[in-house]
Amino acid sequence: MGLKRENSRMVGKLAVITVGMFAFGYALVPIYKSICEMTGINILALGEQVVSGQKANVVNTQVDTSRTITVEFDANSRGPWDFKPAQRSVQVHPGEITTVMYEFQNIQNRRMSAQAIPSYAPLQASAHFNKLECFCFNQYTLEPGEKKAWPVVFVIDPKLSKDVSTITLSYTFFEVGGKTPAAPVASVKVPAVESAGS
Repeated sequence: MGLKRENSRMVGKLAVITVGMFAFGYALVPIYKSICEMTGINILALGEQVVSGQKANVVNTQVDTSRTITVEFDANSRGPWDFKPAQRSVQVHPGEITTVMYEFQNIQNRRMSAQAIPSYAPLQASAHFNKLECFCFNQYTLEPGEKKAWPVVFVIDPKLSKDVSTITLSYTFFEVGGKTPAAPVASVKVPAVESAGS
């Protein structure tokens, strides 16, 4: 009888602890919101705040609307596949987040893995061209005939020199571990060494 009573007590304690844990988990959401509002930590959710029945209009103060930069898109490939930007250029303000798409199709009759490498012109723009999302960060495997469209999300740092008005973003898409031949290596003739006995 004593063991049965102890087991019942233990089950009761565990049930109370379980209910307490769920209650604490649900209480964390309002506690978190209160702490964020008091400290101003959750600045990303400012657009969700309601001001007199309407959403707050949050303006990105980092955007330099006094300048416009033309960003041109280029695509090169080392291999038999189709790779191109969905649009050839966009006009952006420094600090403005922009999304463009690149299209790719494996036109071979075999599976292939590939990756893209970006380059910039002028070279000084590379330090100020910040990609937030880019297909160049990963390798991709595509089946024969498979088509993909990948986004590039970027922002140009307002600290970019004011004399730069056009930036070209170029991608070279190449097969990883594939059949693309390597660049030729120059051969060097080594003169024959005569033996000491001759």
